[in-house]
This record gives sequence, C-alpha cells and structure tokens, in this order.
Amino acid sequence: MQLEHIKILGFDADDTLWNNETFFREAEAEFYNLLTDFAPKSVIEKTLFDTEMQNLERYGYGIKSFVLSMTETALNITKQELPGHITHEILELGKAMLAKPVKLLHEVEETLGKLTETHELVVATKGDLLDQQRKLRKSGLAKYFHHIEIMPDKQITDYQTMLARLNISAQNFFMTGNSIKSDVLPVLELGGYAMHVPYHTTWVYEDVHDDIQSPNFFRGKTLSDLLEIIER
Repeated sequence: MQLEHIKILGFDADDTLWNNETFFREAEAEFYNLLTDFAPKSVIEKTLFDTEMQNLERYGYGIKSFVLSMTETALNITKQELPGHITHEILELGKAMLAKPVKLLHEVEETLGKLTETHELVVATKGDLLDQQRKLRKSGLAKYFHHIEIMPDKQITDYQTMLARLNISAQNFFMTGNSIKSDVLPVLELGGYAMHVPYHTTWVYEDVHDDIQSPNFFRGKTLSDLLEIIER
C-alpha cells in the first residue's frame, strides 16, 4: 500500500464533517438588510470583512467573534449612532446561529466508521471552544475520534503543536478538510499528506489559489473518497 505508513487521520470539522458556512452567509444577508438605510450593501460588506480581519488576532474565529465584528461594523456604518433595536437584532442573529442544528455531510458517519477500524482519527479544527464542543456533541461523532484539537488558528505552528501532542511525525499524518489555506497547505509544508474536499461556499478569507503540485496532495468530491485513497 502506498500510504501504509499513515498512522493518524485528521479531519477538519466545519464544512467537512457538518455544514457551517451556510449559516454565516445567511446571517450576513440579514445583517446587510438591517443596515440598508445607512449604506449600500457593497460598503457594508467591505466594512464587515475588513473589521473581521482586524479582529482575528483579538477574538479568533467563530460565531462570537462574528457577532462582535458585526456590532463594530454597524457602529462604524451608523457613525456611532447605532439604534438599540439593530443591536438587539445582531445579538439575536448570533443566538440563532448558536442554536442551529448540526447536519452531517454526505456519508460522513459511514466513512468515519470504516476508517476507525484501521487508523486513529482526530478532529483538527479552529473556532470558538464552546461552540465547537457543542457541535461535536450534537453531531454524535465523538465516539470515532481518538483526540479532539480545537486550535486558535491553523498555521504551521498550530499543527506542529498538535503533532507533538500526538507524538507523531508529519510524514505519518493525513489531513482532510474543505480549506486549502487552513487544512492543506500547512500540513504539506510540514511534510504531511492532505486531501481537499470542497464545500459549496467558502469564506473569502479561506479562498486561495490552489494550483498545488505535490505527490502528498489529493482531491476528493466527498469525504468517502478518502477510503479509496487510504486503501491504495
């Protein structure tokens, strides 16, 4: 087998195991509508994205960070005269996102069930700790994973920390996820293996050019494609 030396399989969570980004896009659309009397959508959209980028180091990733950035954006758009009812609606958007059901993507549980018979599986995701724990609990998938790693980010150093904790070299690690930027490039840089499984919508921040020339890189249409790759 070509990949018989792979000991641990890593999986991103949001938009790899279950749907997530769709909820952000829906909330954004509602947010734009809340501010439609104050600025054009294009201005609100750019201001929100710029605010999110400025706040990543402060707040990290996830819904709570998103709500804080929406609130700050609304304050800027309204020149610090944000009506109380809009503040309330922004908070409600965040609460609604946190209450969304966890819907598994195509053949996820079946695939994990088969892979756990031959490999140790780990979740390697980023985002808000409490929210990611909530989604993992609601998903019913925790039983398949040997280890859960909720990272502040997914830079090379974050993967190095995780691999050291798992006591494994990158050459024996295979990562699967929907983000080229977060799930693929750092792992390949370390000498590991990775498969990209695209989701139908991607946050602009994660959208990068993916002309990757590496024998350690694979493409899949669904998570189940990993079964054939690992068994080669």
